[in-house]
Amino acid sequence: MRGTMALNKKPVTGMRDILPAEMQLRDYCIGVIKDTYGKFGFTSIETPCVESIGNLSSKQGGENEKLIFKILKRGEKLNLETAQEEADLADGGLRYDLTVPLARFYANHANDLPSPFKALQIGNVWRADRPQKGRYRQFMQCDIDILGEPSNLAEIELILATTTTLGRLGFRGFQVRINERRILKAMAAYSGFPEDFYDTVFIILDKMDKIGAEGVARELEESGFSKESVEKYMALFSGLEQGTADGIAWLTERLGDFLEPEIGQNLREIIDGVKATGSSDFEIVFDPTLVRGMSYYTGTIFEIVMPGLGVSCAGGGRYDKMIGRFTGNDVPACGFSIGFERIILLLQESGFTIPGQPKKIAYLVEKGVAGQRLCEVIAGAQRARQDGSQVLVARMNKNKKFQKEQLTKEGYEEFVEFYRDPLK
Repeated sequence: MRGTMALNKKPVTGMRDILPAEMQLRDYCIGVIKDTYGKFGFTSIETPCVESIGNLSSKQGGENEKLIFKILKRGEKLNLETAQEEADLADGGLRYDLTVPLARFYANHANDLPSPFKALQIGNVWRADRPQKGRYRQFMQCDIDILGEPSNLAEIELILATTTTLGRLGFRGFQVRINERRILKAMAAYSGFPEDFYDTVFIILDKMDKIGAEGVARELEESGFSKESVEKYMALFSGLEQGTADGIAWLTERLGDFLEPEIGQNLREIIDGVKATGSSDFEIVFDPTLVRGMSYYTGTIFEIVMPGLGVSCAGGGRYDKMIGRFTGNDVPACGFSIGFERIILLLQESGFTIPGQPKKIAYLVEKGVAGQRLCEVIAGAQRARQDGSQVLVARMNKNKKFQKEQLTKEGYEEFVEFYRDPLK
């Protein structure tokens, strides 16, 4: 007699099962994303979920490198008795984003790809992060990247493709925030912060939305920076808040030799290029407090914030040095990633209904219906499907009322009942 295996019915903490209703919404959104990005010339690629631990730990992923799900070596490679350090145990890991795998992909296949190459990736990533609402340890990312385009045309195309996609999903009134890493560095240099501590300054600045200007100033001083540097730094932000019509021009003039004029001009061209479309779905604004956590960003950075959400639901930027770490030759690169899980959560909370859905009909067949009578039912269901309806054929339960209630929750709006007696 076979024993019964005791199974843990709960998924791993921070990972979850997805029920049919949500899966239908996710499939719809992926369809819209692929269709819209395809119209902008992006083509789909796929990379493995497992990357070598060396690639994932290359100091290009920022804080995410601390969140890698590492995979033990297999077979003869794994020797627990002689292992002395972590590298002796793990040689691979689950990808924490899609950008590092893309850089490796391009380094391997550049000769087979057009230039510039416009890539679309949709896939799950994994981070050993603290789970919370809208944030899981396994989640889907939707990335578009342009490789080999050095001009700001890449940024303009990425922003327009992403905002067009969000507009097609029904989002309105959102904000695209844009900044430049070289502007961040120029502001820090102008204020007198040591270059080796720029990242510390930026991490604190990134909290501006949460703790305000006073909180940022206090944390900077508590971190050991001079009061003179902190006051000079914060004066830049207070000056921008005093209603200057063009913050980029004001900063360019104030920073002087610390910032090349071309950097500000390039940023202004991107903003003007996006605004030239005349879209009323969103606004694009210069935000000098925008940091973005990834250390691989080298130039323009941007993110999208939805009203009432309080956090970004899409982000990206330029990372011209990453691919060179694989090939030895730098390749211009810029990307934008949609926070797919947050988008799904917003749509669910708003009561979003998928447009253009086929009529859903349930054929409920009484137990005992067989032979020619069953053939008629099956043939009728096929004709209804050919006419565009979605038809479920299922045996009728004893509790027919409860069965219909459950099917109604799944969107079935019409029920056809079939009995052994055709006249019933």
